[in-house]
Amino acid sequence: MNQILLAVMMTAVLSTAAYAQQSASSARLDEVAERGRHVMPFHLDKTQHIFNKTQHGGVQQVIAKQATDSEQIGLIRQHLLEISERFKQGDFSRQQTIHGDNMPGLQDLSANYRNVRFDYRPLPNGAEIEYAAEDSALVDAIHRFFNAQLSDHAHHASDGQPMKCEHMPHGHRKHQH
Repeated sequence: MNQILLAVMMTAVLSTAAYAQQSASSARLDEVAERGRHVMPFHLDKTQHIFNKTQHGGVQQVIAKQATDSEQIGLIRQHLLEISERFKQGDFSRQQTIHGDNMPGLQDLSANYRNVRFDYRPLPNGAEIEYAAEDSALVDAIHRFFNAQLSDHAHHASDGQPMKCEHMPHGHRKHQH
């Protein structure tokens, strides 16, 4: 029994390590930030990206660092609403522009977009998109897509639970960091 427990624990540790994401090089971070300025209307230094991987996909949030920054909040909401609608049509061209043609998970999501739910929700201090799929290969694609974003937006992104989430109906709970 102890050997089985040890094997399960080792598998969990190794699986977690496999999903751990290294930050991109300084040159890559600068390149992605420059490309992002042409795609994302909000100011990266005034916002935080949060990528929370879940059993069925994940939740991507962008929130304003200052809860009273109505300009950034409006721009975040506009952008995430627009890209969630594009994702529902299979259009991932903006992410491709920022992250490149070989962004992990992007081809799978683009080819199978009809099998992924992209649910936009405004938040008091920004917005979020919940990605959900039943197919484990697509869940893996979402996780790789999130990992690539975490790497490329290292200074402006974090991996973790949704922040300052004021709504409850869809399953994740309010967390504060």
